Amino acid sequence: MPENQYNEDSIRSLDWKEHIRLRPGMYIGKLGNGSSAEDGIYILIKEVIDNSIDEFMMGNGKRIEIKLAENKVSVRDYGRGIPLGKVVDVVSKINTGAKYDSKVFQKSVGLNGVGTKAVNALSSYFMVKSFRDGKSKEAIFERGTLVKEIENKSEEKNGTYVEYIADSEVFKNHKYITDYIDNQMWNYVYLNAGLTVNFNGSKYFSKNGLLDLLERKTNLEETKYPIIHLKEGDIEIAITHDNHYGEDYYSFVNGQNTTQGGTHVAAFKEALVKTIRDFYGKSFDSTDVRASLVSAISVRIQEPVFESQTKTKLGSTEIAPDGPSLKAEINQFVKSKLDNFLHKNPEVADALLKKIQLSERERKDMAGVRKIARERAKKASVHNKKLRDCRVHFTDEKKENRLDTSLFITEGDSASGSITKARDVQTQAVFSLRGKPLNSFGLKKKIVYENEEFNLLQHALNIEESIDDLRYNKIIIATDADVDGMHIRLLILTFFLQFFPDLVRKGHVYILETPLFRVRNKKETIYCYNDAERLDAIKKLGKNPEITRFKGLGEISPDEFGGFIGEDIRLEPVLLNEDTSISKILQYYMGKNTQDRQEFIINNLRIEMDEASENQEGEDDKNEEEGQNKNTEAIELKAKEAV
Repeated sequence: MPENQYNEDSIRSLDWKEHIRLRPGMYIGKLGNGSSAEDGIYILIKEVIDNSIDEFMMGNGKRIEIKLAENKVSVRDYGRGIPLGKVVDVVSKINTGAKYDSKVFQKSVGLNGVGTKAVNALSSYFMVKSFRDGKSKEAIFERGTLVKEIENKSEEKNGTYVEYIADSEVFKNHKYITDYIDNQMWNYVYLNAGLTVNFNGSKYFSKNGLLDLLERKTNLEETKYPIIHLKEGDIEIAITHDNHYGEDYYSFVNGQNTTQGGTHVAAFKEALVKTIRDFYGKSFDSTDVRASLVSAISVRIQEPVFESQTKTKLGSTEIAPDGPSLKAEINQFVKSKLDNFLHKNPEVADALLKKIQLSERERKDMAGVRKIARERAKKASVHNKKLRDCRVHFTDEKKENRLDTSLFITEGDSASGSITKARDVQTQAVFSLRGKPLNSFGLKKKIVYENEEFNLLQHALNIEESIDDLRYNKIIIATDADVDGMHIRLLILTFFLQFFPDLVRKGHVYILETPLFRVRNKKETIYCYNDAERLDAIKKLGKNPEITRFKGLGEISPDEFGGFIGEDIRLEPVLLNEDTSISKILQYYMGKNTQDRQEFIINNLRIEMDEASENQEGEDDKNEEEGQNKNTEAIELKAKEAV
């Protein structure tokens, strides 16, 4: 029988867990390895917690306890507890759940009852336990298959307990970055004032909702006026302006962080500009109104429609099915609430006006420079030797692999040559730097257009107007792991933080980890990323393996590089602590040689000298010279790291 024959035998029926494991992207988005906040392991945590949040929203349970230890995640809430007769069904039957009943869960945040089934199917171990009215029911699964059920009496408070281990067969080489989970926890309490979340011993609580969120996301010393906080019914917003370039929007729907915005954000941006124009009676350019804006918006609607299963972008146009327009509701809310606030607070209105006028002057001052730079970039783009582009881009909404799009920023032709030959031309692009870029700290944005390299990089990323048009989901800094490479890395990060901080805040910037050593014998080759891995490899391969130390990316052959930037790519995300002031951190590391930095270097040098001296105690005279050399090398290394 021909292989391509289509008959009854061609039709297969998969059970629920087989389908989830075969097509996990349909349920949790991309898998990833934990280096991105949108990777699957964090979606699994969210899906379990969302059920507990729904209980809180219904007035049941004000505390949620979450733990992460040795890749095991556990979540305990104090809601009503799953009805004992349905404990197995709600985590293993795809069409079973309370969220199909809109009377019970009017504005639910979870995946319509699918979430815990996905967690169950994608976990090597999954346990759910319900405590309800003096009784408990426990069910244990392995990769979605039920292995044990236990019923007992219980003195525990009502609620649900879930623990699981994400399956390493699905989530290969994954690791949890607790900063991402920390951000998740804060978002939960900002959107649910009065809820207490405990994560690994840390307490999360918010009394003032989005006002607290913006106070944490901004440096209050840099804001132009006190945060405006407006709330009524199912709409809440918080607004301020500071000194940064770009616009920041933290958006939520039914407690879900819609990182890609959607119809509610578009409506809010439009309503904000219109209200401010009407209040001042001036036809401001919308970019001047929104320049340096930091804002948050939360809406709660019935049966929201999202553009993906993981709910990162809202597509709904109505508050409820057959209900009023979402756009009209947000416009009316902003128009009435913000206009009233500005009338009642003239000092805030005056500060806001001055900020808009300042942005307007800066935009007009840059108009001539921007025009020349655009013409230069347009000519260069025809034969742009710096950029080796890929075929799919982050803006291609209909392409499934848009999230895999990456731009490698490399130093010099040798490194870019290796990556270019080894890359996936569908999703991986390469931008080659010419030596060390300019230190842009303290410079005005005009320099982005005047400096050819910065201008070409800006156009390659397509972020001149907004990072909403960003062409690559991941911007990967690929420099050598030596002092020069570290310096170039700092200069690139300074450029992004100075002019496009949203790229870092929204998790688009990464550092490429490349192996420092190759350890091999005739049978096996092991690439090692640190000394510990090198020692393990030597131990594994036995006597006298060949050891190669890679000094730069250019020394790695294209064939080898293909393995380092493929499925097993190691990326370290560039994370910015919420309480970190960008201006302060740039001043410390990239400004003049401040007293604080001098003291840091001196203290670290002294510590290294003390440690090195202690390590040499007891050495005999024969090794004295060797010990001194080690001291000197350690001191030089520490000095380079400190600077």
